[in-house]
Amino acid sequence: MRKYLFSAGFALLVAATSASITMMTPPAFASQIKYVVNNVPITTGDIQHRAAFLRLQRKKGNAAEEMIEQTLRVAEAKRLGIHISDAQVEAAYQRFATTNKMQLRQLDGVMAQSGVGKEHFKEFIRSQMAWNQALTARHRSKSGGALSEQDVVRRMLDNGGTKPTAMEYMLQQVIFVVPAAERSTTLAKRKREADAMRARFNGCNTSREFAKGLIDVTVRDLGRILAPQLPPDWADQIKATKVGGATATRETDRGVEFIGICSSREVSDDKAAQMVFQSEGSSGKDADALSTKYVEELR
Repeated sequence: MRKYLFSAGFALLVAATSASITMMTPPAFASQIKYVVNNVPITTGDIQHRAAFLRLQRKKGNAAEEMIEQTLRVAEAKRLGIHISDAQVEAAYQRFATTNKMQLRQLDGVMAQSGVGKEHFKEFIRSQMAWNQALTARHRSKSGGALSEQDVVRRMLDNGGTKPTAMEYMLQQVIFVVPAAERSTTLAKRKREADAMRARFNGCNTSREFAKGLIDVTVRDLGRILAPQLPPDWADQIKATKVGGATATRETDRGVEFIGICSSREVSDDKAAQMVFQSEGSSGKDADALSTKYVEELR
């Protein structure tokens, strides 16, 4: 569920940002409150930024309706106790720039020149991340959690009796801890240190030896994780990394992290079947339908 919606949200600007932006920066307008949703004001400025965002995506849509829906989603996520930190948003913004082969200043420039504004885009990112978690919680509550054995057998029979396979990974997490109070002064230094260790990484057996003598570095064995269970933020990188290697470093709310791939193998057992079928049932059109219905209930 989360992987599908996260990917959809972050693929929106790929085509648009690959083209150069030649328009002049739009003039600023005085903002006035246009709507109030759950005691949260939506201003004309918010709507103008969203209209610019739609143009940048070359996408049709109603900017005011999108802002109303976003406000409803954020309010629901808040009600559920979901919190997306500034560090998570900044890390996602950085990943978006990297994915589109842009420097941060270039992405900032695209956002400014198009009239979207980087802060508006970051709040869009925050709302998408929070909504993904809300949808995951809703899906689990509606489905009663994991599929039952009977559901798995039924799906296997539908597939001609074939039990699906899934990749199983043995993973190790390396965290260069950065306290929140020191983030602005030490993050860049810690990023360089993490990049240096990641470049030397040649398997999970030696990572703790490398970490000796380094300050505030945590090495965690995550155990065996099936592909459908991989965190959406890391899944693509983990799948693309060879055994004995490590993903690229990422800034998170804990500091700077990377994941080492200790081993991987293809498995076909009841747990794998359960996870594969459950992930198949919570993506694509099913996810869109659940999101649409959920928002309708919130109106």
